[in-house]
Amino acid sequence: MKYSVHNLKGEKVKDIELSEGIFGLKENDALLHQVYVSQYSNQRQVLAHTKDRAERAGSGKKPWRQKGTGRARVGSVRTPVWRKGGIVFGPTKDRNFKRDVPKKMGQRALAVALSGKVKDKELILVDSLVMADAKTKAMDEAMKNLKISGKVLIGFSEKEGDVKRASRNLPKAMNIDSKNLNVFDVLNHKFLVLSEEGVKFLEDKYKSAKKQ
Repeated sequence: MKYSVHNLKGEKVKDIELSEGIFGLKENDALLHQVYVSQYSNQRQVLAHTKDRAERAGSGKKPWRQKGTGRARVGSVRTPVWRKGGIVFGPTKDRNFKRDVPKKMGQRALAVALSGKVKDKELILVDSLVMADAKTKAMDEAMKNLKISGKVLIGFSEKEGDVKRASRNLPKAMNIDSKNLNVFDVLNHKFLVLSEEGVKFLEDKYKSAKKQ
């Protein structure tokens, strides 16, 4: 599969061959949904927490004797039926929303997501993301040259790590290392920018994964 490669000035420089096994897969919405929800759940933080009767402040002494007072029997001021008592069925910090996804399923889902970007022409390939003057203004100009409008995910290879700070302050851009690409971030951004170095890394990574 041939795909166009541009430079940061927006000029087409050549065509490269993309692996069909990574960038040419068929749609699989069910797989994407399952992996996306799992990754979203794994990022969820448990904030809401209510105290049960063991966590509430107050004496454990019986307020009054069991019989003979004419009042209802009660064992503690921390009982849930009293004001400032413990909460019975409230949310707690012990909840766990994490979901496990098999490694091969996650890899397949990412390949399907990348294939979708290729099909929709939302994958932007550049010859290199290395810039002599790695500043926000220069990266913003590069995004305009590539005609990118909307949320964009920029994947950097290890050799291009020094340039990440140039796009850190762009309002609709997110930086990520190519080795950390995932379904959640790819689907949450309209465009994906990769360099030839990043594509080569992904293809080598998936080749080694298939051999295992």
